[in-house]
Amino acid sequence: MAKKQFKAESKKLLDMMINSIYTNKDIFLRELISNASDAIDKLYYEGPEGMSRDDFYIAIEPDLEERTLSIIDNGIGMTKEELEQNLGTIAKSGSLEFKKSLEEGADDIDIIGQFGVGFYSAFMVADKVTVVSRKFGQEECWQWESEGADGYTVFESAMVGHGTRIILHMKNNTEDFNYDDYMMEYKIRALVKKYSDYIRYPIQMEVTKTRPKEGGEDNEYESYTDIETLNSMVPLWKKKKSEIKPEEYTSLYQTKFYGQGEPLRTIHYSVEGVSSFSALLFIPERPPFNYFTPDYEKGLQLYSNGVLIMDKCADLIPDYFGFVRGIVDSDDLALNISRETLQKDRQVKNIAKNIEKKVRNELMNMLEKDRETYEEFFTKFGLSIKFGLYNSFGQLKDELADLILFYSSSEKKLVTLKEYISRMKDDQKYIYYATGKYYDQIENLPQVEMLLDKEYEILYMTDDVDDFLIRILKNYDDKEFKSVSTGGDLGIEESEEEKKEMTQKEEESRDMLDKMRGMLGDRVKDVRISNRLKSNPVCLTVEGDVSLEMEKVMNSMPVKDKVKSERILEINSSHPVFESLKKTFDAGDDEKLRVYTSLLYDQALIIEGLPLEDPVAFSKHVSELMN
Repeated sequence: MAKKQFKAESKKLLDMMINSIYTNKDIFLRELISNASDAIDKLYYEGPEGMSRDDFYIAIEPDLEERTLSIIDNGIGMTKEELEQNLGTIAKSGSLEFKKSLEEGADDIDIIGQFGVGFYSAFMVADKVTVVSRKFGQEECWQWESEGADGYTVFESAMVGHGTRIILHMKNNTEDFNYDDYMMEYKIRALVKKYSDYIRYPIQMEVTKTRPKEGGEDNEYESYTDIETLNSMVPLWKKKKSEIKPEEYTSLYQTKFYGQGEPLRTIHYSVEGVSSFSALLFIPERPPFNYFTPDYEKGLQLYSNGVLIMDKCADLIPDYFGFVRGIVDSDDLALNISRETLQKDRQVKNIAKNIEKKVRNELMNMLEKDRETYEEFFTKFGLSIKFGLYNSFGQLKDELADLILFYSSSEKKLVTLKEYISRMKDDQKYIYYATGKYYDQIENLPQVEMLLDKEYEILYMTDDVDDFLIRILKNYDDKEFKSVSTGGDLGIEESEEEKKEMTQKEEESRDMLDKMRGMLGDRVKDVRISNRLKSNPVCLTVEGDVSLEMEKVMNSMPVKDKVKSERILEINSSHPVFESLKKTFDAGDDEKLRVYTSLLYDQALIIEGLPLEDPVAFSKHVSELMN
């Protein structure tokens, strides 16, 4: 029988369909099952009244001995002309034509095939494809066969009932790929579960099971075969929430997203309008082990009419909510020709924007109505939200600033910026904060002592990103952030007497302070008398854009050029050490003053957790003082 050539399409085009458009061989089964579902939908819509969806099925028949895999449906079937039209012309989609012809009111018809190339994905795994089809209501049955780009044949055949049987004659195994897998029960189950679990018609297969052998001894079993439905059919997210039990959400969360326990929050909703979609989202109880590593892939599962298109669609969720797992199902999306990836378009952005708003509102609701749970969430995922604020250069302040928490010196717990503002003193100019590795360490910093003594609330920040984030935010509710380690005026209310005393001490000690600064050289920008110290003799503050904490973070990275802040050595003029300095200076003992100055500077470095620049000299100076 003479072969017919594909209309207007060459071997190069078919090779492109098989080898370029599809990147994953597993996709072929999804495509053929989707086509079978389309064929059933067409019959359900065009067939006689009284048909029930329960009358339809899709069957899969693997035969390892014959090396074939068959996909059968009892849908509308095809005539000889339709076989040639739909299969003889690459990229001719009967489903697309049918979709265009749908009358108003046929919203319950899911037509998945839109491009007409899905069928040809079969050639990724088969070196020959046979299609036997009988149109509903007709006696004739036709068979279409092709071994690829060389063409195809169509001839009369036989078939009981209506529908279509696609027989894939599987390729031989190679060193790189085992095609036998596609005829194995476990593999077929896995592919149906992953890609086609929510096709609305039952996908059936004869499977092997075991049971206790009748009349046999204890623990004696026998094998038997049974027809089993492999797919769930009705997606959980398309059911009414009132019909779903909490344990059903938990089960889906655990099986699809490998979650442990119950999700912290479940968000289930649908949107109708410009971009119609259903979403089922989970806020997990704890992050996966690789969440804060480059290996973690964020993204939501994307379905189109119940068929999995992408396992992790990163475009649907912003990075700062990357911990959210879940599913989005929409028939409004513009997919690329292989339906493996998503074209970037307005619909995607609309859905992503809606999801971002929904997740944010859920978190705000948790924060306001279930504070304990939110704090639990924030300790695990708060860093993501902070990075979202930082990476947006503060542009997301309105969306995210109210979600972040910091530890409060006065409340001894995590608080919001809004809560801090509500407790500020009437004359307070700034939102005070201090950075460090641990809360206890920050509590003992010399810089916080005076503020705490005057009952100012300080936010303790322990994440590496915090200082960078605050510099980006600059303010909240028109109140400027102020680090306790910022040089200069802290905005603390002082009496006239205190101001006068400070000015006098500065003037009297100017020469000594200048000499100390000269002795320290480029290690500091200045040496000053402090207005923030109480019982501690010394501390470091900074001027400029780089804080001490930022210096530590940036220098911990593998960079060649190290960063250094503009350090100021502040000395407590009320401490006995200051009197020792003055006596040494007045006596003209420059060498002793140099030792004292170096020791005070090293002491300030140790307090800040910064490395000593010369540990040997520090040890020597301590020993000299002890002799």
